[in-house]
Amino acid sequence: MDETTEQTGAAAGRRSRGEGRGAAARRASRGGAGAGPQMPYITRKIPVYEVLDEEGLSIIERNADTVLEEIGIEFRDDAEALDMWRKAGADVKGERVHFPKGLCRELLKTAPSEFTWHARNPERSVQIGGKATVFAPVYGSPFVRDLDGNRRYATLEDFRNLVKLAYMAPSIHSSGGTVCEPVDIPVNKRHLDMVYSHIKYSDKPFMGSVTAPERAEDSVAMAKLVFGDEFVENNCVMLNLINANSPMVFDETMLGAAKVYARHNQACVLSPFILSGAMSPVTVAGTLTQILAEVLAGASFTQLVRPGAPVLFGTFAASISMQSGAPTFGTPEPALVSYGAAQLARRLGLPFRTGGSLCASKVPDAQAAHESANTLNMTLLAGTNFVLHAAGWLEGGLAACYEKFMIDQDQLGMMQKMAAGVDLSESGQAMDAIREVGPGAHYLGCAHTQANFQTAFYRSALADNNSFEQWEIEGKKRIEDRANALCRSWLDAYEAPPLDEAIDEALTAYIAKRKDEMPDAFS
Repeated sequence: MDETTEQTGAAAGRRSRGEGRGAAARRASRGGAGAGPQMPYITRKIPVYEVLDEEGLSIIERNADTVLEEIGIEFRDDAEALDMWRKAGADVKGERVHFPKGLCRELLKTAPSEFTWHARNPERSVQIGGKATVFAPVYGSPFVRDLDGNRRYATLEDFRNLVKLAYMAPSIHSSGGTVCEPVDIPVNKRHLDMVYSHIKYSDKPFMGSVTAPERAEDSVAMAKLVFGDEFVENNCVMLNLINANSPMVFDETMLGAAKVYARHNQACVLSPFILSGAMSPVTVAGTLTQILAEVLAGASFTQLVRPGAPVLFGTFAASISMQSGAPTFGTPEPALVSYGAAQLARRLGLPFRTGGSLCASKVPDAQAAHESANTLNMTLLAGTNFVLHAAGWLEGGLAACYEKFMIDQDQLGMMQKMAAGVDLSESGQAMDAIREVGPGAHYLGCAHTQANFQTAFYRSALADNNSFEQWEIEGKKRIEDRANALCRSWLDAYEAPPLDEAIDEALTAYIAKRKDEMPDAFS
């Protein structure tokens, strides 16, 4: 199983009828219909956390070279890919490719360490690589948990709603890709509606379809209608998730999509999908060895297709319960894997993808919060450049949850504040405040506090920090209840970003033509 198998009503119930009075009204004013100004992508000013020393990294790299040379990686059902490897100097035996030591690293020298991911609104374009961190929402969920508490199959309306929420969320920098699977649309046609939804309902960077090479071609064609042929061929306007079928296999679907995107200079996120103990060894070092071997093979393949095409070192790492076989999240071992993989990516000079707000919980409860926080903190401290599943992930990725989306995006804002590090400017040093207050007084009324109190601390739109009595008066609402109300208010207030009418007409005409060319298929 690859990672892609990883309803809103009218606006209701403001949390307070005090209209400008009380904690609920203040929360609404901070994070309500307006959703706040968009935050730029994160430029981290805090150091990364590293778990491997030079000796450990060298061991992993040496073992990965052994895997590539002695065991090999299978490139299944793709004669073109095998021929490309043969011409590049690899030893191809059937569908298994054995790589001479250093071949993959040599090929990857043409891959950029940083690049711009362009949005149709240039102000929303982001950097991938370096000290940048970009958040994107949940990806691939066949189910949703809606605002009425129902777990059900996702629809195109859900897809559009999640794109709208990602567009409105100040702390999310991309509207993502397959934010959920709209199962009410035929499988062979839904990618057209999904890509169009990203273009129509958001102006942030978006991802393309990878479920078949022809769907990748459609994604590129639609992007060219927005950005122009020449711009797309010379700039990255889409990131695209290419999963290794771990252990040590790339299948024809992923290879076909990777070839399409690389040929058009669009970024591939080469991500082994790892459930340690099932798809990799149970140990951290063994898993890192396999991940590095798979990424080296897959990422260097994009450079065979088109030298200089952008590519990311990705990994999705989780462990499994050795009792039930179910995936587990927020546990120590996958965190160690991600920290180590980030180090390996930096040594290769590739941007890195991992993490998110991952959990196995079925509802947005304490388990969801603990597991997501453990994963998200690791994601930031590892120095991750692109973060998929940053908001809305529930039930091991099987469900996209509206309420958890709102809770997660609030946490992402906190990560933005954390990544800014310590302010050592004159105002940050606050010596004037210390002099003004002196011994035994308080800082509440001093000039420095009055000048900075609105931005000094991150203020959550969802957390309730008031007294028990005030909480009772306001209806004893849990954070899920507050998230529900906030989500409804955002969707009610949503306004689409402007889209050139001629571009919109060209997109809808393309979609209609492509749908007419093929019968519906639901598998």
